[in-house]
Amino acid sequence: MDSLIACHECDLLHRVQPPPEGGVAKCVRCGAVLHHRKRNSLDRTLSLTIAGLILFVVANTHPFLALKSGGLVQQTTLITGIKELYAQGMEALALLVLFTSILAPLVHLAGMLYVLLPLKFNRLPRNLPGVFRLVQSLQPWGMMEVFMLGILVSVVKLAKMGEIVPGIALYSFLVLIFVLAASTASLDPHLIWKRWEQSK
Repeated sequence: MDSLIACHECDLLHRVQPPPEGGVAKCVRCGAVLHHRKRNSLDRTLSLTIAGLILFVVANTHPFLALKSGGLVQQTTLITGIKELYAQGMEALALLVLFTSILAPLVHLAGMLYVLLPLKFNRLPRNLPGVFRLVQSLQPWGMMEVFMLGILVSVVKLAKMGEIVPGIALYSFLVLIFVLAASTASLDPHLIWKRWEQSK
């Protein structure tokens, strides 16, 4: 079955047949890539999503950093920093950090699992279009790499006050950033929409 795809460079409308795995469909006018069929897209993205959820749980339930100073040890978690921002009167910043570093990634991962797991077993999840659109709209709001950069700057400044001991959550958070990027890169949205069209 052919699909209508508009070129994102020159807006020329094409009637394109789904390319084979690894195949690429290009615009006849400007040569821009219209559709790149990724290999094992659903399986790879589902695997990365499950790994991301495990890493997310570890990153939010284990110690993130510990500061040793004068015989005292103070451990922090991801949510500790958000609570401190809120307690210091920076409510808007605390809510922004909560949304971009915890809520948006969590909804993204949970939404992807909700969409991909039934498709793996050739079933269609309820309200697939709405959930998938929500997941894709939240993707730009997941700014964990910006949060990680802020943490690294803080670690450099705090290093003069005592010994900084990274926790397992810090490593999980770092790996999670790369897993989410790989999940986004491996996903073929055209394949999901094609499955939905075929069910109608």
